[in-house]
Amino acid sequence: EPSAVPDRCKAVVGMLRVASISDVKDLQDTKGTVATQQVSRHRGKENKRVEFGVKVNNIQIDGISFIEHHSFEAFNEGVRLQECIEYQQELTGVKVAKVGADTIYANNDNRRYCTENGMTTCFVRKGPKPRDEDADISTARRIIGTLRSTAMEGSFGNQKQHYSVGRIAARNSRSETLLLFFGIHMANAATLAARQLAIEEKKKQRA
Repeated sequence: EPSAVPDRCKAVVGMLRVASISDVKDLQDTKGTVATQQVSRHRGKENKRVEFGVKVNNIQIDGISFIEHHSFEAFNEGVRLQECIEYQQELTGVKVAKVGADTIYANNDNRRYCTENGMTTCFVRKGPKPRDEDADISTARRIIGTLRSTAMEGSFGNQKQHYSVGRIAARNSRSETLLLFFGIHMANAATLAARQLAIEEKKKQRA
């Protein structure tokens, strides 16, 4: 329930790219050992020649991942920040106060939206640093950026390595979508179970 969501909840936004068997097979015909070179790339790696498979726009709330949007067609994730924030507020009933997102989301529209709604972001300031800038704001920006890079990127790695999201063994889009959702939400379930076990252990120690 919304009332059970802690006020510390932050919106952390990121992208994930996965590949299906059919994608790998098509590329192997011309690129050899593509399975180890091109499979499961994060978005934003502009120097990579090939990106394929389903594209996922993820948000993370208190360490739990939610799929905001996914598609087998290319889309610009940078324009979806407002949708991500609204989705988080709809899920939790808590107004977003801090936003961590990759640099692709740091466009003028998103900066303006966050400023107008009183949200602190990790976006690097444009132009020279004001002399009178509050030190707490700079510190908050740095902490949010660190949280995004560790929590979001760490969750991607966990989902890929331990929940088969890196390479989905499906031959059609419906099966791939099902396995994608299953992998991400299984990782969520494991995270929640670990938290509950830690709570129970603390209770036993106090008893």
